[in-house]
Amino acid sequence: MTAPVWEAEADLVVIGGGVAGLTAARTAALRGLRVLTLSKGGPADTSTQYAQGGIAVVAPQGDSVESHVHDTVVAGAGLCDVEAVRSIVAGGGAAVAALTDLGAVFDLGRDGEVSRTREGGHSTRRIIHAGGDATGAEVQRALNAAGLPVLFGAAAVDVVTGPGGVRGVLVVSERGLGVVHAPAVLLATGGLGQLYACSTNPSGATADGVALALRAGAVVADLEFVQFHPTVLFTAGGLGRRPLISEAVRGEGAILVDHEGCSVTAGVHPRGDLAPRDVVSRAIAARMREAGVDHVYLDARAIEGFDRRFPTITASCLAAGIDPRADLIPVAPAAHYQCGGVVTDPSGRTTVPGLYAAGEVARTGLHGANRLASNSLLEGLVVGERAGAAATERVEVRARVTDIPALSFPRADRKALQALMTDHAAVVRDGDGLRAAVLRLLQLHRAEPPTTPDLTALEDAALTLTARTLLIAAAARTETRGCHTRSDHPTPRDDFHRSLPLRLGPDGRPQLAPEGADRPGHWPPTTVPRAS
Repeated sequence: MTAPVWEAEADLVVIGGGVAGLTAARTAALRGLRVLTLSKGGPADTSTQYAQGGIAVVAPQGDSVESHVHDTVVAGAGLCDVEAVRSIVAGGGAAVAALTDLGAVFDLGRDGEVSRTREGGHSTRRIIHAGGDATGAEVQRALNAAGLPVLFGAAAVDVVTGPGGVRGVLVVSERGLGVVHAPAVLLATGGLGQLYACSTNPSGATADGVALALRAGAVVADLEFVQFHPTVLFTAGGLGRRPLISEAVRGEGAILVDHEGCSVTAGVHPRGDLAPRDVVSRAIAARMREAGVDHVYLDARAIEGFDRRFPTITASCLAAGIDPRADLIPVAPAAHYQCGGVVTDPSGRTTVPGLYAAGEVARTGLHGANRLASNSLLEGLVVGERAGAAATERVEVRARVTDIPALSFPRADRKALQALMTDHAAVVRDGDGLRAAVLRLLQLHRAEPPTTPDLTALEDAALTLTARTLLIAAAARTETRGCHTRSDHPTPRDDFHRSLPLRLGPDGRPQLAPEGADRPGHWPPTTVPRAS
């Protein structure tokens, strides 16, 4: 690898400029830490920017922390860490208040109070929103306006560790290869949607954080649980990032119908179209398979003032030649959210000293086998703040990068990888397909000599390593649970009422880790708390 041409020092390096990263950076800076925030894209190139629905936070009347915990754990299909869920949910009110203090503006109802809607899996209206369906954009705006310094166009190459944990991070920017000496690094890189041909994620959602964590020696878990949003705007031949049709549309009364006008979810779940996302996505996939079609429809014509309540969705539909006030909206599931990730505690600590993770890249135990709608921005705010505070525990550690590792970046062709994952590791999977995908990925995989990679090479390498890890986990989980659906194993199994930790082996290949390798004695409880 080429020698670094620039150096810097920090107490904390934050990798990612979305809700979790900027919240953590602000928290750490207020505590006196020297913080360097890296973003490989621009100010609005984050998954946060595209979040439509809102933030799930306990309502002041007719709701409770325990009710929100119950809904979250039920959606998580037995793999949530109940204490982590309770801790994060309970922190929601203070996190939203802090965001409001920064200038975030949420929609108000006719009574002048913050307006709340309901989404799939929730037992009550507790989702606050901004700009109708532009909550993520408002959150991003407020955090950007806080004036936090961010080095844009800078991509993390490798987190360097030593006997005492993190020592720093290698970075590629317009200045070339650099090294930042730091005792603490926070991964806030978002998700892995670009593993698939069609996703709601931006182009930068290339699983960077999972790959960085694995190469640093951290443990990951629950990667097999990729949530597919059930209602993404369908257009023939549409690939790449696709506009989602927020769950809040169904919360306001829209219904899912097939080409004959029949309900898609009738008899599938007591909550019908407001069932958890895995249930709705499976129902849509089943109906499309039965009818031999590639989409179903969302009928939102009965929603009064649709264009005022959902201006972003209206604009996306109109751009596709669809008027949601008069037309049925064609929809189909697409890759949306990474439920698992880098294993952390509720304060973002990973299994590597000095390495933290927050937001979609992290597996805190909040989401389990299936994320409850609008819990993502909640997690980013709460755990981002806690991780920024936790990083102060490393401030006295003297860490410097003394040896630059000679890294190679094995990778597969991105389009071929996306086609492979879409065919064999999407909404419904089976063992034959997963095994075929593992073998085919090994054929696509090509090693390269140590070099200073460009951004595309880094992203392709991260996607390749993450795809291999996800496929191993999905093949090992011979059951259906949450958003992991195995057609050859259609029911849950009691012996899989646990997470599957993975890490890199001595040969650099991903492998299942011994049970309990991530957090010994801290596996999810088997009981579901009762709603109150």
